[in-house]
Amino acid sequence: MTDVKKTKPKKTRTRLSPEVRKELILDHAAKVISAEGVSALSMDRLGREAGISKSLVYAYYPSMKEVLQTLLRREHKRLRQLQSEAADSAETFEQLVRRVTKVYLTYMEERGLILDRLAAEPSLSDKGDPTEFSRDSAVNYVSQVVSDNFGIDISIARPAIDISFGMPSAAGHYLTRHDLSRQTIEDITVTMIIGSIEALRKKYESSLKPLIKPS
Repeated sequence: MTDVKKTKPKKTRTRLSPEVRKELILDHAAKVISAEGVSALSMDRLGREAGISKSLVYAYYPSMKEVLQTLLRREHKRLRQLQSEAADSAETFEQLVRRVTKVYLTYMEERGLILDRLAAEPSLSDKGDPTEFSRDSAVNYVSQVVSDNFGIDISIARPAIDISFGMPSAAGHYLTRHDLSRQTIEDITVTMIIGSIEALRKKYESSLKPLIKPS
């Protein structure tokens, strides 16, 4: 009886779309930056990590600066999308503030190191921080909520909300640098934001009402 040798089927390489390949390259870039810092990243390293040639990396991203800029934009966009979804699901203003703050701090807890290291890169110094992505539309949305629910004139609500948008960012930086629980920092931030809105309501609720002139 003759032995029949079984041949192993050849592995076929899956052909990925350019969009998927670009995202995978960014995923590998994020892993390297998180573990070792921006200085550990190179086009050679990206190619090895992604299992492709360096020339293919260049085909998608002409330079390392382009890789870093695209990664930073992607991180900002993902964060803002999560915050937008959290805001849409809120039924009270307290829920809105808490859910948006929670999303931000959770994101910073999980990926803040990547954002910090990208922010420290000189070539990306003009790219702002995560709260800047789509900031105007988010500020306008929350300002209208505050104006409608607290009776604060929109001319006051908008600058107040614009200023308060810096609180989650400051809280996120504090979270990544100090030994304090995320829940505690969340509670502090939410209390400060809601407290400032309440103080504004008390200050402006009477002075901004239309004047009733004697007949």
